[in-house]
Amino acid sequence: MNVLVPSSGGSSAHDEAVRDGEAPPVRYPGEHDRAKLLWPREPTDRLRGWIVTLVVTLLASVVRFWRLGQATDEGSPVFDEKHYVPQAWQMLRNGGFEDNPGYELVAHPPVGKHLIAVGEWLFGYTPLGWRFSAAVAGTLMVLLLVRITRRMTRSTLLGALAGILLICDGLSHVQARVGMLDIFHAVLVLAAFACLLVDRDRMRARLALVVTEQRIGDSELGPRLGFRWWRFGAGALLGLACGVKWSGIYFVLALSLLSLAWDALARRSAGVARPWRGALWRDALPAFASLFVLPLVVYFATWAGWYASETATDRHAAAIADDVGFGFLPDMARSLLYYHFNVLEFHTHLVTGDDPHPWESKPWAWPMGMRPMLYYYESGMPGCGQDECVQATMLLGTPALWWTALPVAGWAVWRAVGRLDWRYAAVLVGYCAGYLPWFVNLDRQMYYFYATPLAPFLVLGIVLVLGEIMGRSNASAERRKTGLLVIALYVGLVVANFVWLWPVLNGFTITEARWAAELWLPSWR
Repeated sequence: MNVLVPSSGGSSAHDEAVRDGEAPPVRYPGEHDRAKLLWPREPTDRLRGWIVTLVVTLLASVVRFWRLGQATDEGSPVFDEKHYVPQAWQMLRNGGFEDNPGYELVAHPPVGKHLIAVGEWLFGYTPLGWRFSAAVAGTLMVLLLVRITRRMTRSTLLGALAGILLICDGLSHVQARVGMLDIFHAVLVLAAFACLLVDRDRMRARLALVVTEQRIGDSELGPRLGFRWWRFGAGALLGLACGVKWSGIYFVLALSLLSLAWDALARRSAGVARPWRGALWRDALPAFASLFVLPLVVYFATWAGWYASETATDRHAAAIADDVGFGFLPDMARSLLYYHFNVLEFHTHLVTGDDPHPWESKPWAWPMGMRPMLYYYESGMPGCGQDECVQATMLLGTPALWWTALPVAGWAVWRAVGRLDWRYAAVLVGYCAGYLPWFVNLDRQMYYFYATPLAPFLVLGIVLVLGEIMGRSNASAERRKTGLLVIALYVGLVVANFVWLWPVLNGFTITEARWAAELWLPSWR
């Protein structure tokens, strides 16, 4: 059996690629061109890659945790924290379930509230306690994006830039500093996406090995690829994402189709006679098990505390309600369905109506952050050098990032469709899965924090564009220096924009004049 081993010879292009952390041109003596195409090229600077990742993650932790308990409503939660923080405290007290039917605003599954409860268990019912887990999730999201970008671009530099840009995203920053659910949903979706990227590389490596062994023609459908643990992990994470918010189902559908398309395209690259039929016969059923059945199992497993309880909300609804139905199911399952139907009815009737929330925003405003959200506001206190000062926490995407969304999306569509660039296609799938479903029912109440899962995919798309601006590793020195200058200027602009917004992203005390200067657009008021 032949083994794929890169040649040890060097060249100037090879040396420059190594210095930049990109994969050098790889040579496989005596092997097929298809094996070269399939075999995933890894960056050669593994140690430096992890050092850079950890440094950027450490920076993210400092930014996310800095004065985490600063902005509160006289020591109590702000905005939707008022729902989830006490529910998490109930779960902590009861052993994993909510039991206050009088409250009856249990609008989401338990996973996000379990995670909030971890911080409350560590630090008590305090601002640090109910925000700790969100800050951890926001920090992990930066780490994941660095590694995802590095894997997709084969560049440690671009991975670091992705992490820095996500740190400087105001939307991600604020959501990582409040006791709400969306940051947990976003990080679990991103982790599932990361697992599928690794699965893609592992699967293509297996196919490359089959090509070198000259077994690719044994079946017109191509080989069976065995059990795929990374895809299995993606399914488990998607189940947890659905256990935070039901909108995770959109990512289940989108990422399942993306994974199956990657399988078919890899089989075609390997020279399989019928790649799409091969993907359907060989890969579709295992993918269905890992990316649909497993998330369903994990989702219902997250209700374990509810199952084990006797006093959880609607735990025995089947015994007392007349309209549960499904008489062939056990009472526990019927009660859980009753609970879910109540939640579904709540979301169905959560409409804008004649008296909209003052900070409601529809999805067409999200790509450029045209209607942010005011989580907290208080005026008239001292502390800014004047008698009348302001404290405010505003959910606001950094304009230098979010205002590029439309041109980046247009470029991504061109690259994905016109140049068949799988990386842009993957970004579009992730972004659209978190965005387009909200157009189905525009009468529903919607808010800018629903866009939290979009942020990492937006940053990833921006960084792919920055990689093209930088140029290939074998481009001329002048070309590379010009590209790096443009990138440095843009990243500097994003950082400066984030620093300017810092007081209103964190609820710090500022003057009335500074508060007015932060509100750039009429729609921000």
